[in-house]
Amino acid sequence: MRYILSFILYPLSFILFLSSCLSSEYNVATHRQDVFFYSTEKEVTMGRNIAKAISKEFKLSNSPYDIQRVQKIADQIVEVIDRQELSYYFYVILEDEKGESHINAFSLPGGYVYIFKELLDMLDDDELAFVIAHEIGHIVSRHHIKRLQAAMGYNLLLIASAQAPADPEFSRGLSFAIVQMLVAYSREDEFNADELAVKYCQLAGFDPKAGIEVQEKLYKESKKKLRPISYFRTHPYTAQRIRRIKERLHLPLGVEDYINF
Repeated sequence: MRYILSFILYPLSFILFLSSCLSSEYNVATHRQDVFFYSTEKEVTMGRNIAKAISKEFKLSNSPYDIQRVQKIADQIVEVIDRQELSYYFYVILEDEKGESHINAFSLPGGYVYIFKELLDMLDDDELAFVIAHEIGHIVSRHHIKRLQAAMGYNLLLIASAQAPADPEFSRGLSFAIVQMLVAYSREDEFNADELAVKYCQLAGFDPKAGIEVQEKLYKESKKKLRPISYFRTHPYTAQRIRRIKERLHLPLGVEDYINF
């Protein structure tokens, strides 16, 4: 009987503990109630921890021109976004931990956005605004947190969002979180980030049609190079994204918008 009671009570205690940590919050970007394991404060701490690791492993740009260009555009976007309780930080990456450059951009929970120099140099200001707004859209919708909750498990999630202790468990949780930041979101998360980018670009005074131009430019670039473009490895088909952007802007659709490439 004691074994049976333990078998029942231990899982029940864990469920009760976990449910006490859960919070249901209204997501200002998706306009629905979402369930999260922990607070915005822990999300910010996690982002700060990952950002510190990236600053050590990645080579960041010190170019005043690049930094000022990104910051000026980002400031205009941040003024109009839905999630204003965070501070946002923007960085240009020259090389990753392997000394390689990429045509890519990504964001971290808690307000951190990164764009590789190689991608930055390909974009005009409206296109750059769309990419920045897209990455901010992931933060606003808390896509990182939802993905990490699904992938990491509760213990690793707490470890990665803790204040940075120097122990193997922390490093393991943090490394796993970094990997998750660089792999694909769900298709719907990408579409949601694109829709938010259209909205934010419109509100900030940028041309949201630049999102279409970004996709077309990157697709053409991918055909010139033997190595795959990272931005495509973590995003849905180009045609699908273009079609959704056009639908959001009420632009006419053509046959090419239904052919996956």
